[in-house]
Amino acid sequence: MTDRPTALVTGASRGVGAAVARALGPTHHVILGGRDEKALAGVAAELPDARPWPVELTRVTQADVAGVERLDVLVHSAGISVLGRIADQGADVWRRTFEVNVVAVAELTRLLLPALRAAKGHVVCVNSGSGQRANPDWASYAASKFALKAFADALRLEEPALRVTTVYPGRTATDMQRGVRAYEGGEFEPDRYLQPESVARAVLAAVAAGPDAHLTELTLRPRGGPVT
Repeated sequence: MTDRPTALVTGASRGVGAAVARALGPTHHVILGGRDEKALAGVAAELPDARPWPVELTRVTQADVAGVERLDVLVHSAGISVLGRIADQGADVWRRTFEVNVVAVAELTRLLLPALRAAKGHVVCVNSGSGQRANPDWASYAASKFALKAFADALRLEEPALRVTTVYPGRTATDMQRGVRAYEGGEFEPDRYLQPESVARAVLAAVAAGPDAHLTELTLRPRGGPVT
Protein backbone atom coordinates (compact mmCIF):
# COMPACT_ATOMS: atom_id res chain seq x y z
CA MET A 1 0.00 0.00 0.00
CA THR A 2 1.47 3.34 -1.05
CA ASP A 3 2.09 6.07 1.52
CA ARG A 4 1.90 8.76 -1.13
CA PRO A 5 -1.14 11.00 -1.53
CA THR A 6 -3.44 9.69 -4.26
CA ALA A 7 -4.44 11.56 -7.41
CA LEU A 8 -6.94 10.40 -10.04
CA VAL A 9 -6.56 12.02 -13.46
CA THR A 10 -9.07 11.51 -16.27
CA GLY A 11 -8.06 11.76 -19.91
CA ALA A 12 -4.64 10.54 -18.79
CA SER A 13 -3.73 8.58 -21.91
CA ARG A 14 -2.51 11.64 -23.84
CA GLY A 15 -2.40 15.42 -24.09
CA VAL A 16 -3.04 17.55 -21.02
CA GLY A 17 -4.21 14.60 -18.91
CA ALA A 18 -0.99 12.66 -19.49
CA ALA A 19 1.07 15.79 -18.80
CA VAL A 20 -0.80 16.34 -15.51
CA ALA A 21 -0.19 12.72 -14.53
CA ARG A 22 3.53 13.14 -15.21
CA ALA A 23 3.63 16.38 -13.20
CA LEU A 24 1.98 14.70 -10.21
CA GLY A 25 3.93 11.47 -10.60
CA PRO A 26 6.99 12.37 -8.50
CA THR A 27 4.87 13.06 -5.41
CA HIS A 28 1.62 11.12 -5.85
CA HIS A 29 0.23 7.67 -6.42
CA VAL A 30 -1.57 8.36 -9.71
CA ILE A 31 -4.67 6.57 -10.97
CA LEU A 32 -4.76 7.03 -14.74
CA GLY A 33 -8.31 7.23 -16.09
CA GLY A 34 -9.17 6.77 -19.76
CA ARG A 35 -10.34 4.38 -22.46
CA ASP A 36 -7.06 3.55 -24.26
CA GLU A 37 -5.61 0.74 -22.13
CA LYS A 38 -2.36 0.52 -24.08
CA ALA A 39 -1.69 4.25 -23.85
CA LEU A 40 -2.55 4.29 -20.14
CA ALA A 41 -0.14 1.43 -19.52
CA GLY A 42 2.57 3.38 -21.33
CA VAL A 43 2.07 6.44 -19.14
CA ALA A 44 1.97 4.26 -16.01
CA ALA A 45 5.30 2.70 -16.97
CA GLU A 46 6.92 6.15 -16.94
CA LEU A 47 5.85 6.94 -13.39
CA PRO A 48 7.19 5.65 -10.07
CA ASP A 49 3.78 4.86 -8.60
CA ALA A 50 0.83 4.71 -10.98
CA ARG A 51 -1.82 2.36 -12.27
CA PRO A 52 -4.12 2.44 -15.29
CA TRP A 53 -7.85 2.77 -14.70
CA PRO A 54 -9.53 1.85 -18.01
CA VAL A 55 -13.06 3.20 -17.87
CA GLU A 56 -15.85 4.69 -19.95
CA LEU A 57 -16.49 7.85 -17.95
CA THR A 58 -20.03 8.30 -19.23
CA ARG A 59 -20.94 4.93 -17.68
CA VAL A 60 -18.93 5.02 -14.45
CA THR A 61 -20.53 3.30 -11.45
CA GLN A 62 -19.87 2.89 -7.75
CA ALA A 63 -18.22 -0.45 -8.51
CA ASP A 64 -15.64 1.32 -10.69
CA VAL A 65 -14.39 3.42 -7.77
CA ALA A 66 -14.55 0.67 -5.14
CA GLY A 67 -11.40 0.62 -3.07
CA VAL A 68 -10.70 4.36 -3.44
CA GLU A 69 -11.32 5.29 0.16
CA ARG A 70 -9.15 8.40 0.32
CA LEU A 71 -8.48 10.72 -2.62
CA ASP A 72 -6.27 13.78 -2.31
CA VAL A 73 -6.58 15.09 -5.87
CA LEU A 74 -9.16 14.58 -8.62
CA VAL A 75 -8.29 16.15 -11.98
CA HIS A 76 -11.01 16.23 -14.63
CA SER A 77 -9.10 16.53 -17.91
CA ALA A 78 -11.12 14.33 -20.27
CA GLY A 79 -13.34 16.16 -22.74
CA ILE A 80 -14.54 16.36 -26.32
CA SER A 81 -15.26 19.17 -28.78
CA VAL A 82 -17.44 18.97 -31.87
CA LEU A 83 -17.40 22.27 -33.73
CA GLY A 84 -20.18 23.48 -35.98
CA ARG A 85 -22.83 26.10 -36.50
CA ILE A 86 -25.89 26.03 -34.28
CA ALA A 87 -28.02 25.53 -37.40
CA ASP A 88 -26.06 22.39 -38.26
CA GLN A 89 -25.70 20.63 -34.90
CA GLY A 90 -28.53 18.39 -33.79
CA ALA A 91 -29.48 17.30 -30.31
CA ASP A 92 -27.22 14.25 -30.49
CA VAL A 93 -24.10 16.46 -30.61
CA TRP A 94 -25.30 18.56 -27.69
CA ARG A 95 -26.22 15.50 -25.63
CA ARG A 96 -22.89 13.76 -26.24
CA THR A 97 -20.88 16.91 -25.52
CA PHE A 98 -22.67 17.56 -22.22
CA GLU A 99 -22.56 13.87 -21.30
CA VAL A 100 -18.76 13.80 -21.52
CA ASN A 101 -17.85 17.34 -20.49
CA VAL A 102 -20.37 17.89 -17.69
CA VAL A 103 -22.47 14.90 -16.64
CA ALA A 104 -19.51 12.49 -16.41
CA VAL A 105 -17.58 15.04 -14.35
CA ALA A 106 -20.48 15.57 -11.96
CA GLU A 107 -21.14 11.85 -11.53
CA LEU A 108 -17.51 10.84 -10.98
CA THR A 109 -17.13 13.64 -8.44
CA ARG A 110 -20.31 12.55 -6.68
CA LEU A 111 -19.13 8.95 -6.45
CA LEU A 112 -15.75 10.02 -5.11
CA LEU A 113 -16.99 12.63 -2.63
CA PRO A 114 -16.60 10.35 0.42
CA ALA A 115 -12.95 9.70 -0.53
CA LEU A 116 -12.35 13.39 -1.23
CA ARG A 117 -13.93 14.41 2.07
CA ALA A 118 -11.79 11.89 3.94
CA ALA A 119 -8.65 13.55 2.58
CA LYS A 120 -9.99 17.13 2.53
CA GLY A 121 -9.00 16.83 -1.08
CA HIS A 122 -8.72 18.96 -4.19
CA VAL A 123 -10.84 18.87 -7.35
CA VAL A 124 -9.36 20.44 -10.48
CA CYS A 125 -11.51 21.02 -13.56
CA VAL A 126 -9.53 21.60 -16.74
CA ASN A 127 -11.88 23.97 -18.53
CA SER A 128 -11.09 26.11 -21.60
CA GLY A 129 -10.98 29.66 -22.86
CA SER A 130 -14.35 28.70 -24.31
CA GLY A 131 -15.62 28.50 -20.75
CA GLN A 132 -15.07 32.26 -20.50
CA ARG A 133 -16.13 33.40 -23.98
CA ALA A 134 -18.29 31.79 -26.65
CA ASN A 135 -17.38 32.17 -30.33
CA PRO A 136 -19.16 31.25 -33.56
CA ASP A 137 -19.05 27.51 -34.34
CA TRP A 138 -18.25 26.70 -30.68
CA ALA A 139 -21.75 26.88 -29.16
CA SER A 140 -22.15 23.30 -27.89
CA TYR A 141 -18.59 23.09 -26.59
CA ALA A 142 -18.62 26.55 -25.00
CA ALA A 143 -21.99 25.89 -23.38
CA SER A 144 -20.63 22.69 -21.83
CA LYS A 145 -17.59 24.54 -20.50
CA PHE A 146 -19.73 27.35 -19.04
CA ALA A 147 -21.72 24.58 -17.34
CA LEU A 148 -18.49 23.03 -16.05
CA LYS A 149 -17.58 26.37 -14.46
CA ALA A 150 -20.99 26.47 -12.77
CA PHE A 151 -20.46 22.95 -11.47
CA ALA A 152 -17.06 23.86 -9.99
CA ASP A 153 -18.42 27.06 -8.43
CA ALA A 154 -21.31 25.21 -6.79
CA LEU A 155 -19.08 22.38 -5.58
CA ARG A 156 -16.73 24.88 -3.97
CA LEU A 157 -19.61 26.38 -1.97
CA GLU A 158 -21.26 23.07 -1.09
CA GLU A 159 -18.03 21.36 0.04
CA PRO A 160 -16.04 24.04 1.92
CA ALA A 161 -13.56 21.46 3.25
CA LEU A 162 -12.42 20.77 -0.33
CA ARG A 163 -10.35 22.92 -2.64
CA VAL A 164 -11.87 23.35 -6.11
CA THR A 165 -9.88 24.90 -8.94
CA THR A 166 -10.92 25.72 -12.49
CA VAL A 167 -8.09 26.03 -15.02
CA TYR A 168 -8.83 27.88 -18.27
CA PRO A 169 -6.19 27.07 -20.90
CA GLY A 170 -6.17 28.78 -24.26
CA ARG A 171 -5.26 26.89 -27.41
CA THR A 172 -3.03 23.96 -26.47
CA ALA A 173 -0.92 21.71 -28.70
CA THR A 174 -3.01 18.53 -28.43
CA ASP A 175 -4.83 16.16 -30.77
CA MET A 176 -8.02 18.10 -30.01
CA GLN A 177 -6.40 21.28 -31.28
CA ARG A 178 -5.24 19.46 -34.39
CA GLY A 179 -8.88 18.61 -35.08
CA VAL A 180 -9.94 22.21 -34.40
CA ARG A 181 -7.43 23.56 -36.89
CA ALA A 182 -8.57 21.03 -39.50
CA TYR A 183 -12.15 22.25 -39.03
CA GLU A 184 -10.99 25.86 -39.34
CA GLY A 185 -8.99 25.08 -42.47
CA GLY A 186 -5.72 26.27 -40.92
CA GLU A 187 -2.37 24.75 -40.13
CA PHE A 188 -1.62 23.06 -36.84
CA GLU A 189 1.27 25.14 -35.46
CA PRO A 190 2.18 23.66 -32.06
CA ASP A 191 4.84 26.28 -31.33
CA ARG A 192 2.13 28.98 -31.32
CA TYR A 193 0.05 27.22 -28.68
CA LEU A 194 0.38 26.36 -25.04
CA GLN A 195 2.19 23.10 -24.40
CA PRO A 196 0.38 20.43 -22.37
CA GLU A 197 3.24 20.59 -19.85
CA SER A 198 2.55 24.28 -19.24
CA VAL A 199 -1.08 23.53 -18.42
CA ALA A 200 0.09 20.70 -16.16
CA ARG A 201 2.38 23.07 -14.29
CA ALA A 202 -0.59 25.35 -13.62
CA VAL A 203 -2.52 22.40 -12.21
CA LEU A 204 0.49 21.45 -10.10
CA ALA A 205 0.78 25.03 -8.79
CA ALA A 206 -2.81 24.87 -7.55
CA VAL A 207 -2.32 21.44 -5.99
CA ALA A 208 1.01 22.35 -4.39
CA ALA A 209 -0.21 25.64 -2.88
CA GLY A 210 0.12 25.76 0.88
CA PRO A 211 -2.73 24.35 2.97
CA ASP A 212 -3.86 27.89 3.77
CA ALA A 213 -4.17 28.78 0.06
CA HIS A 214 -7.03 28.05 -2.31
CA LEU A 215 -6.42 28.91 -5.98
CA THR A 216 -9.96 28.98 -7.30
CA GLU A 217 -9.32 29.97 -10.94
CA LEU A 218 -6.28 30.08 -13.23
CA THR A 219 -6.29 31.43 -16.80
CA LEU A 220 -3.51 30.62 -19.28
CA ARG A 221 -3.05 31.95 -22.81
CA PRO A 222 -0.31 31.24 -25.36
CA ARG A 223 2.42 33.85 -25.13
CA GLY A 224 2.28 35.82 -28.37
CA GLY A 225 -0.03 33.23 -29.91
CA PRO A 226 -3.76 33.09 -30.68
CA VAL A 227 -6.05 34.27 -27.90
CA THR A 228 -9.21 32.34 -28.83
